[in-house]
Amino acid sequence: MPDFVDGTAFNHEQGNRARKLFAAVVLAALDDAIADDKKYGNGPEQIARWARSRDGREVLSCAGIDPNERVVKGLMEFVSKGVRTSVALSREESERRHIQEQAEAA
Repeated sequence: MPDFVDGTAFNHEQGNRARKLFAAVVLAALDDAIADDKKYGNGPEQIARWARSRDGREVLSCAGIDPNERVVKGLMEFVSKGVRTSVALSREESERRHIQEQAEAA
């Protein structure tokens, strides 16, 4: 019985690692689309084309993201904002947006 529990925990950890790896691929695709948007002006279309492709849907699914049209629109909106993923995920950016939202609400 302990071997089964250890094996299950190991498989769960492996699954989490794989999901994180695919999530990193999604973040890289977003960064590439943002770079294309700044250079060519077609970033949202590029990420939409990728997310709707067979490979894109597979990567999104492996990352734990349901590859539906709502997700595609969210990815396009994120790319159109032009904020790189490393900046968008940082604590400083989160705090800055929170302060900005509070100022707009007041």
